Amino acid sequence: MITALFFLVCFGFSDGANVTPSEGRRGQWQLLLKSTGVVGMHVALTYRNTVIMFDQTGAGPSSYELRKRFNGGRCTRGSHDIMDSTCYAHAVEYDISINKVRPLRLDTDPWCSSGSFLSNGTLLQTGGNDRGAKRIRFFRPCGNDKCDWMQSKKILSDRRWYASSLLLPEHDRVVVVGGRRALTYEFVPKISPGEKSFDLPFLHQTNDRNEGGNNLYPFLHLSSDGNLFIFANRDSILLNLRRNKVIKTFPRIPGEGSRNYPSSGSSVILPLDHRDNFQRVEVMVCGGSSTGAFTAAAKRRFLVGLRSCGRMVITGNKHKWDMEHMPKPRLLHNMLILPKGDILIINGAKRGSAGYDNARNASLAPYLYSPKKRLGARFTVLMSTKIARMYHSSAALLPDGRVLVAGSNPHGRYTFHNVAYPTELRLQAFVPHYMERRYHTWRPSNLTIQYAGATSHAIEYGKEFTVRFFLERRPSNVMGFSAYAPPFTTHSFSMNQRMLKLRCRSMVRSGDGWVVAVLEAPPSSLVAPSGYYMLTVVNGGIPSMSQWVQFGHA
Repeated sequence: MITALFFLVCFGFSDGANVTPSEGRRGQWQLLLKSTGVVGMHVALTYRNTVIMFDQTGAGPSSYELRKRFNGGRCTRGSHDIMDSTCYAHAVEYDISINKVRPLRLDTDPWCSSGSFLSNGTLLQTGGNDRGAKRIRFFRPCGNDKCDWMQSKKILSDRRWYASSLLLPEHDRVVVVGGRRALTYEFVPKISPGEKSFDLPFLHQTNDRNEGGNNLYPFLHLSSDGNLFIFANRDSILLNLRRNKVIKTFPRIPGEGSRNYPSSGSSVILPLDHRDNFQRVEVMVCGGSSTGAFTAAAKRRFLVGLRSCGRMVITGNKHKWDMEHMPKPRLLHNMLILPKGDILIINGAKRGSAGYDNARNASLAPYLYSPKKRLGARFTVLMSTKIARMYHSSAALLPDGRVLVAGSNPHGRYTFHNVAYPTELRLQAFVPHYMERRYHTWRPSNLTIQYAGATSHAIEYGKEFTVRFFLERRPSNVMGFSAYAPPFTTHSFSMNQRMLKLRCRSMVRSGDGWVVAVLEAPPSSLVAPSGYYMLTVVNGGIPSMSQWVQFGHA
């Protein structure tokens, strides 16, 4: 049998999908579980296609009752055990494929903590509250329901409550920045036994003591030169961590109000592109609270949040915030990068600030932001949910293209009655329009990654590798390949989130519909820190299901 081969030109991403109609693009909502048992305050997708969700341990009983305590003691229906928080799970692992959760053990309180994935897919989790404020925890996904949280014997130098963390280009080294009364940064692991934390004057300068800080959970992004971009309150710097030196101070973002906790806007780094060798780095900051919103909320006055978004290129020598406006004010929201490079803005409220019962007017409609469209046409209002996702809610992009939405608890304990916004345990998925069945003939399917050596090895930086997938139709003239680093999400910020648009060297389609493409791995860990990424093929704006690929050193 003779198979016809069609040699195709590799095309990059475009501003719009040439197979997507102009209407019916609002997406859909799915209810996945009536209860996860545990509030999804912190959420992270693992390369085993499970999602880790956990809350605080100090909020009393959750809604996930245990028959046995994790230390082996039996839980009864007696009044003592019913009120004993150790008879309840405070963390779960959600299996996407079977739509079920299982309980996980937590030994210390990770309330308002941070996290980053290491190169082998282990979640490094840092800080929290009370006895958990200096703790370091690990979760190594295993795929057989036998894995659980492990707590390191080593501890952090400073108490890290409301801190952010970021994986660095150095192999499996993480920086942890800020936190309540912690105006410093430190590394995990330490290079030397005597290494402590480093004072960061920038955090002193941005600390608004009368408004709860407004510089907690600072936005961290890794620039293409290996330096650390830090945004706190309204200001931002570029920090050389090797020299402990600020090498750039950027212009203040225009407008009043604040962007970081408890004002709780959000931020992403826009997709990096092979066409400029991943060198151009642009950050985006959206939403937040009005000046004085935190103290006003304590007096039951809920000020209107911020509508403005700012974009700024942090590389090069000219730096200016380009401002635009969301359809409505927003805070307490999440920003996720979708496979095509658009930004999904989801969850949150229109008035108030972060904190217990501090916000009103839930933002029920997600926004889709298309960075490449003309100014004034970049925002699209999507299908509204009927479930309010306020303080302590989260979201995560899944390999099948859906967006998992969990959490919301603006109370110190699980509270379901006689409050404006009850504790929310329902688990949802938002399904973008392009994942609907009507686009399946354009959707690349059966994606596989072909390794030169053993399948367990990472693809070396700068090396070529091959992907194979099926297309029912001839490829569109807009074909792209994206690699997405899954984040750790909490308190409106998705730490370590990163997308790269990869170079396609060649592409061949056989007559039976199978396509073989040769791609080029990112050039270095400065561009893509070692670890697992979700690889997606995007055909004319319609993405495939993602497959996991590991990039790293030889």
